[in-house]
Amino acid sequence: MMQIEPTNMTFPLWGLTIFILWTIAVVIMLLTVRIRHLSAGGSVKDFGTQNDDSLLWRLFRVQSNLIENLPLYLGVVFLLTVRGVSGTAVDLLIVVYILFRLVHSAVHIAGLDPKFRLFSLVIQLSCLVALTIMAVL
Repeated sequence: MMQIEPTNMTFPLWGLTIFILWTIAVVIMLLTVRIRHLSAGGSVKDFGTQNDDSLLWRLFRVQSNLIENLPLYLGVVFLLTVRGVSGTAVDLLIVVYILFRLVHSAVHIAGLDPKFRLFSLVIQLSCLVALTIMAVL
């Protein structure tokens, strides 16, 4: 039987841990807001009503966005880990990616100008592309 050796926690793995914990925190926030909404007499139908002024809708979109982006980041972490790619550049890109992933969520939750989200998304995507290239070359 083949045994898998444990891997030390690297920046990519710590980033994955933070990503997962943040996603769980957002789900908890969303559940809390939904329970409050229902307790105040709101309808379940309101959960899917597009309204950027509604914290309920913004949290739903943040949670959805996190779930959409998690597989991309997970794939990059997988490539980096199995290929043994590491170093200062990888660590820096991971920190920037996770930081702007959190900023993206915070800007969306706060209902700030969507341009900030777009800026954050461009930085995140750039980091993922760079990390992917580093992992496969």
